[in-house]
Amino acid sequence: MTEKSAEPHGLIRGVTLSSATTLNVIDMVGVGPFITIPLIIVAMGGPQAMIGWIIGAGIAMCDGLVWAELGAAFPGSGGSYRYLSEAYGKKKLGRLMSFLFIWQLTFSAPLSIASGCIGLSLYATYVWPSLGTQIGTKGAHLSLPWLGSLDASFVVTASTFLAIGVCVLAVFLLYRRITIIGRLSKVLGVGVLLTVLWVIVSGVTHFNPGLAFDFPPDAFTLSPKFFTGLGAALLVSLYDYWGYYNVCFFGEEVKDPGRNIPRAIIYSILLVAVLYVIMNISILGVVPWRDLGETAASDARRYVVADFMERIYGKGCWEAVLVSLLIMWTAFASVFSLILGYSRVPYAASLDGNYFKVFSRVHPKHRFPYVSLLVMGTVAALFCFLKLEDVIKALVVIRLLIQFLSQTVGLIVLRNKQPDLPRPFRMWLYPLPAILALIGFIYVLLMRDGFQKQLKYALVLIVLGLGIYLWRSWKRGEWPFESELSAANN
Repeated sequence: MTEKSAEPHGLIRGVTLSSATTLNVIDMVGVGPFITIPLIIVAMGGPQAMIGWIIGAGIAMCDGLVWAELGAAFPGSGGSYRYLSEAYGKKKLGRLMSFLFIWQLTFSAPLSIASGCIGLSLYATYVWPSLGTQIGTKGAHLSLPWLGSLDASFVVTASTFLAIGVCVLAVFLLYRRITIIGRLSKVLGVGVLLTVLWVIVSGVTHFNPGLAFDFPPDAFTLSPKFFTGLGAALLVSLYDYWGYYNVCFFGEEVKDPGRNIPRAIIYSILLVAVLYVIMNISILGVVPWRDLGETAASDARRYVVADFMERIYGKGCWEAVLVSLLIMWTAFASVFSLILGYSRVPYAASLDGNYFKVFSRVHPKHRFPYVSLLVMGTVAALFCFLKLEDVIKALVVIRLLIQFLSQTVGLIVLRNKQPDLPRPFRMWLYPLPAILALIGFIYVLLMRDGFQKQLKYALVLIVLGLGIYLWRSWKRGEWPFESELSAANN
């Protein structure tokens, strides 16, 4: 299929395998692994936290195979929106499940984008300390029956406006033809890989195994503390790995999707998993894990890699400044990729009549869903006023509960309902990866201290979304009210 192949009024299949893989990688890396190392260390109390990265990679690969099979079978825009609809029935339960997905995406996608923008702005405070000046803070509190209180914190610093500016710049660069975006992604991807490789090389050449493997006495004691710590570590590592499925959201714009979507997913997970594990062990071989743990609750956690460079090259070294600038580059690349993928989901839902019609509008010349792109960027900019830690925890739990669990089960349902459905890619060792992914997701949801707080947010979203869907379906005479309406008309 040629670069210009497309339906007369559809999108252009212009994304190659290399571009799709690059977009996945820059989505996955972002700023996360550069600021979350102390959080994982604190969660498990030592360098054994590397277990979280390794198991997290395994869960990501198992779930990636779910995405690979569904993405190859249904290579349109929308990702999970389309998969849930197909798996559970377009005119029955699938309509509800896909609506709940698009409903939660209204919150989780901008949260994900905002986390990259906030992370970039926090790293910028190392280079320009004045950006960290706090302008104001505000707490919000809401009491609900049975669920208790819901709390949120809003913080405004000079860096907040930098985060918003990053979001605006990403939308500006994405406001163009997809084939041009593919070339931009490769330029951004080069910067991401150079940053990670520089950190790895610096760590390996100054590696101290006595620091990297300085395990505390109870490091591998299988106690309740170990398992809850592993759950907290996995929550962070899954956040850092997420993005391997980004290609599925713009599947309608991928060349030879039956072949390229699965490969882009698998290649990106393997590459990023290797880079993450090596990079984190390299950092632990230079910065004592106890020092990393002490930074988890302080501003120093914002720029742990800059501290890593200072320990190698000296206080105030230019290497620390340069690596901070490069990490800001990787964060921007991730924001760029995130907005691209997520902006295609409301577009797909709108085409199905399951979301506001305005989101189906496509740019008349460059053939991209410009309304969806602008709205997604605007909401993400507003979420830049939230705290990064709150954003990450709420994002992971909401996404796991409403999207990932139901999609994994949906693959198994689809296999049973439509065994003869053309599947250009089939999950290896089916159904073992799907079952392992389910176990991993449930573990992360429940095996953590204080997990109830994030579950409340997810449950509130589910209840509100269910209420909106039922009210709208009753007005339209759609499932589950269609039979009653038909009976009344007869």
